[in-house]
Amino acid sequence: MTEVIGVVGAGTMGNGIAQVAARAGYDVILHDVRDEFIQRGFAAIDKSLQRDVDRERLSAEEKQRIVSRIRSTTDFNAFSDAAFMIEAVTENLAVKTDVFKSLDQITPADAILASNTSSISITKLGAATKRPDKVIGMHFMNPVPVMKLVEVIRGIATSDETYERVRTLSEKLDKIALDCQDSPGFVSNRVLMPMINEAVFTLYEGVATRESIDGIMKLGMNHPMGPLTLADFIGLDVCLAIMNVLYEGLGDPKYRPCPLLRRYVDAGWLGRKSGRGFYEY
Repeated sequence: MTEVIGVVGAGTMGNGIAQVAARAGYDVILHDVRDEFIQRGFAAIDKSLQRDVDRERLSAEEKQRIVSRIRSTTDFNAFSDAAFMIEAVTENLAVKTDVFKSLDQITPADAILASNTSSISITKLGAATKRPDKVIGMHFMNPVPVMKLVEVIRGIATSDETYERVRTLSEKLDKIALDCQDSPGFVSNRVLMPMINEAVFTLYEGVATRESIDGIMKLGMNHPMGPLTLADFIGLDVCLAIMNVLYEGLGDPKYRPCPLLRRYVDAGWLGRKSGRGFYEY
């Protein structure tokens, strides 16, 4: 029998994870709190796969087979047979903790509970369950169907067996798993977010225009995307949430979020998804 992978959250990351799992041959259950969010997720999956069909990297029949492996639900009880769970809800400890408590009660005792969190403690999420040895971080990169990395984060109680099962799953999803220990921001965002935050400070202090800041990092450092453009792509609210986790978790003033970043989030200027961030869309 094909293993069932459950994905909680049908947003940008969740629908991307569901797509790569279905493409790898897994049966997938995609959950969100409202059907309209799920439909939006399916539309994103369809659009992504259609690009591959248009570029002749996938046949129309293969696309239909992939989509047919994904079923949707708004009910956690649908996960009663899931072997793997991957949580991809909003970057908020309280929300994620509630999800993990619910999954712990519903899923089989040997099911792995993974989080796609980009900064929140895996140890804390594990402590909310009766199976902390089976709780782990699987931090996919955006866009999930394109980016090869999965940052695998071990909580203090995560077992070697859980780690090996997740490493094997990552390889089956055609990803490269690189591991790290549980620490605020892990590796990816502990390095990336302070760079973005510093770029915001240079804008805030009038050191350069947004175009110059992004251009200097693209042309001088060979980055494919400038830090302010990247922040808009990620979402300024997500960037601020991660900076707050770093600031509070590590207690070092060098992680203090730039006031301009806070101001933009307060204004609802969240980047691409809201139509305005450091740039207008």
